Amino acid sequence: MRVNHQHDGWSPEGALEELALLCETADINVVGSITQNLNHPNPRSYVGKGKLEELHGLMHELEASVAVFDDELTPAQIRNLERRLTEDETLDRKVVDRPTLILDIFARHAVTHEGRLQVELAQLEYRLPRLTNMWSHLSRQGVGGVGLRGPGETQLEVDRRLAEQRIAHIKEQLLQVHRHRELYRDRRRKSETPVVALVGYTNAGKSTLLNQLTDAGVLQEDKLFATLDPTTRRLRLPSGRAALVTDTVGFINNLPPTLIAAFSATLEEIAEATVLLHVVDVTHPDAAAQSDTVIEVLDTLDLDEIQTVTALNKVDALDGDTSAAGFDLDDLPLDYVPVSARTGEGLEALLERLDEAVSATARYTYLEVCIPFAKSELVDVFHRLGQVENEDYTAEGTSIAGFVPTRYADRFEPYTSDFPPAGDENLHESTTYDQ
Repeated sequence: MRVNHQHDGWSPEGALEELALLCETADINVVGSITQNLNHPNPRSYVGKGKLEELHGLMHELEASVAVFDDELTPAQIRNLERRLTEDETLDRKVVDRPTLILDIFARHAVTHEGRLQVELAQLEYRLPRLTNMWSHLSRQGVGGVGLRGPGETQLEVDRRLAEQRIAHIKEQLLQVHRHRELYRDRRRKSETPVVALVGYTNAGKSTLLNQLTDAGVLQEDKLFATLDPTTRRLRLPSGRAALVTDTVGFINNLPPTLIAAFSATLEEIAEATVLLHVVDVTHPDAAAQSDTVIEVLDTLDLDEIQTVTALNKVDALDGDTSAAGFDLDDLPLDYVPVSARTGEGLEALLERLDEAVSATARYTYLEVCIPFAKSELVDVFHRLGQVENEDYTAEGTSIAGFVPTRYADRFEPYTSDFPPAGDENLHESTTYDQ
């Protein structure tokens, strides 16, 4: 069920198709759909009275037991909808809103301990403000002497207290995970290894692309939210420089901020990225709206300043005709590289673009050094942290020319040979520059 009131650039057909995919991922068999055009949802029942009667009749005819709404519903709306949809019926009917459906999918796909903690946190934080007085009839009587007897905690209060305690416990556990990840990221920062974070709308093909680039062996399914836990693999760029590529959870339209914030590990990986690789499904009819959703989420998280490379995925389905895409390519605000994660088409061009983007964001120093054999450990450092352009062996030691992170350049200063003069019109314009 969808009410078309949001004016968010999504076609009703595309929104319902995505809702159907969400249902399929949650093992809900879709037997019918219904829409209504409203300026604003009905505060009592979300849909209008006539449309509610139409929905009731349709569910009776199709013997449907669940009504899924493509929006976030209030507790009162859910209660009123379920009351009417089950009225005069022998079949119990359940009303599910979009965030609840997505949370169920998250719970199904969380694999690691960290992922499960994040899902449980998201569920608790979403449900806590939605606890109602439905348990008030179970009010407990306290035990005490004369004059001390009175109402004890209601079940609602107990539920809230337990939920708040569990939320605090999960946050403490996730804090420990955060500290562990921070140690790992600190080592990564010191080595100045560039990080490419895959971002994009769910089911855009990020995991498939990661597998093509790195042979990561990550699960890839034609389902929404197949990936929840961050996966990082090493990648060798065309220049020879090593980089880390991280797959992240897919974004989706109309997702409450609490659900996004719960996946802090994924967001931390994105925030630490040198470059974002935004993957867009070129074949989707709402690809432009999907791209806008991703950009809006990044903007909300203050991550829009990170340099971004856009990959238009699944171009193999277009048979070389970009006019057959489900949208106007001019609608995309960024430069893009057409690729196919399935066939490998365009990956060389994508790697070149990523190499350029990484080079533009990391500070490197060009050095020509002759390292004595007694200091051979520095040769290993040069290879591990930098990019070797030329290497030779002389009687004095190992002669190397190439780029190293600027912060490590002083290690090699005692062994430097002639530097290219500043302003020299050649390949290396200056000693230190943004590569």
